[in-house]
Amino acid sequence: MSEDPRLDFPATGRNSGPLLEALGPTLPSEGPVHLLEVASGSGQHGAFLCEALPQLVWWPSDLDPAHRASVDAWRAHTGLPNLRPAAALDVCDAAWRAGDPRPEWPAHFDRVFCANMIHIAPWAACEGLIEGAARRLGPGAELVLYGPFLQEGVETAESNLAFDASLRGRDPRWGVRALEAVAALATTQGFGPPVIQAMPANNLLLRFERLP
Repeated sequence: MSEDPRLDFPATGRNSGPLLEALGPTLPSEGPVHLLEVASGSGQHGAFLCEALPQLVWWPSDLDPAHRASVDAWRAHTGLPNLRPAAALDVCDAAWRAGDPRPEWPAHFDRVFCANMIHIAPWAACEGLIEGAARRLGPGAELVLYGPFLQEGVETAESNLAFDASLRGRDPRWGVRALEAVAALATTQGFGPPVIQAMPANNLLLRFERLP
């Protein structure tokens, strides 16, 4: 019997419920609402949220082939019609940053969502993520980021300081990002200031609206 390719990331399982509570009320009640997930990881977010929010059409993507296999295995396991196959996506790729179309994707998305990626990647990945998202979101659509952030004037939790030190020890290009730096970058790409929501485990949910 072949091994189940589905991955089970405990943190992803824990934050799926809070993400539903935070994101659900911000979405139109009727669909389709097309959401592109960047760096889908195990695929648990998509499987959980698509079951709870049938108006969502969830387009997962990831650079890692093992992650894409897991996403597709979760899709097969759930049989959810609104969960699409995983796409290979590198946010540093020039075609993504330029907004080149993909035939399998809609012309524009209503949301681009990325959880827990920009701190375990070089800053160039954050730049590429926001630049490409800006070209795939129309006015009023949102870029949504989830994860730990540093904030000016807000004491950083000890757990996030330790996490930041651990990340930089693994790769000096990594690290918990300053919210102000991410917001400034988003402004250059036509997004408004973030709507900030506190989440469990000292994480934040940031919602950036694409301006006209």
